[in-house]
Amino acid sequence: MNVAFTQPATGSAKSLDGKVALVTGSTSGIGLGIARAFASAGASVVINGFGKPEEVNDTLEFLQRETGGKAIYSAADMTKPDEIAGMVSLALEAFGRLDILVNNAGIQHVSPIDQFPVEKWDAVLAINLSSAFHTIRLAVPAMRRQGRGRIINIASAHALVASPFKAAYVAAKHGIVGLTKVVALETAEENITCNAICPGYVFTPLVEAQIEGQAKSHGIPREQVIRDVLLAQQPNKRFATVEEIGAFAAFLASDAAASITGSALPVDGGWTAH
Repeated sequence: MNVAFTQPATGSAKSLDGKVALVTGSTSGIGLGIARAFASAGASVVINGFGKPEEVNDTLEFLQRETGGKAIYSAADMTKPDEIAGMVSLALEAFGRLDILVNNAGIQHVSPIDQFPVEKWDAVLAINLSSAFHTIRLAVPAMRRQGRGRIINIASAHALVASPFKAAYVAAKHGIVGLTKVVALETAEENITCNAICPGYVFTPLVEAQIEGQAKSHGIPREQVIRDVLLAQQPNKRFATVEEIGAFAAFLASDAAASITGSALPVDGGWTAH
């Protein structure tokens, strides 16, 4: 039997040259880390999320100054399908293509199931799950026309395991993994991949605020909060960084990850190995 060999894929600082990426929930935290990684790899980026106009402008200027890529902003509300449609249209009108979609927008609410506010359930499901359905259904036709696409859904360790008092968040993140698998199967022969990244705790400004709040409420040092409260289920006892998540997303968006699709990929320090 004759076997044809090809040169192995090699990494490149500009592995996303000429590509266009849309990252929801990307004005801070994980989403911004991903947008920065994409821009550094050569992609033009559309960022989305909340923020003061001057802060958004500073972010856009940073992305363009530090990477040389183009960056634009959409203020689309992820609970509103018509605004989501407008955001995807903005990307296509501005750049003429859409190569990479990252669904990162998300919110959290913690409450016992019998006390969980119905409006909070609806909001968490709308932003954490339904918004991804709307972006994907609108992005896939453009990716099909191009003959290539990368869809990356930011799930959570809570897409694979559960914790008490997080009914809506856990349900939405489990749903994201199911959606990921369906989209991967539907696009498997079209050079379009769809994967979910499942982080454990990632160090962001929101997590920093949780540390301070828990330390005050429990009357314990911040180091103990980190180790025994927040990272109690995370065997490596360290936060992932937004840079780590960004680098992983950039790999999944590259040609080197063409055979990875339909996967829920933990980045959780061993949390889900239990």
